[in-house]
Amino acid sequence: MRRVLVADDDLELLSEITETVAQWGYAVDSARNGAELMEAMADRVFDLVITDVSMPWMTGLQASHSARYAGLTTPILVITALGDDVIADRVTSLGRHARLLRKPFDLEALASAVDELIGDRASEDIAG
Repeated sequence: MRRVLVADDDLELLSEITETVAQWGYAVDSARNGAELMEAMADRVFDLVITDVSMPWMTGLQASHSARYAGLTTPILVITALGDDVIADRVTSLGRHARLLRKPFDLEALASAVDELIGDRASEDIAG
């Protein structure tokens, strides 16, 4: 079973994404801040990391760049409500296995991004 890590300090959104991804058949771990995100990535191998940008202790982008620097090639889906073009550039610098998804997003957009990064057909589950 593929394992996904979801990190967001908005506990309602964290719960919603975690439950949705679990319904798609993935094992899901969660983190509520940058410290928990870093700890989880150090402790376990994930097939995908979904992380918010703005979180306490360390942003999702900082954690993602630290992971890349440490040699982790895990696909990363960065989510944010911020419209800053610098964020898009920072996500692009994470490499070809990273995507940006702007909030608010619908389940089809999330499923499409998950499919693109790990290819398990979550979007088919949405459609039907």
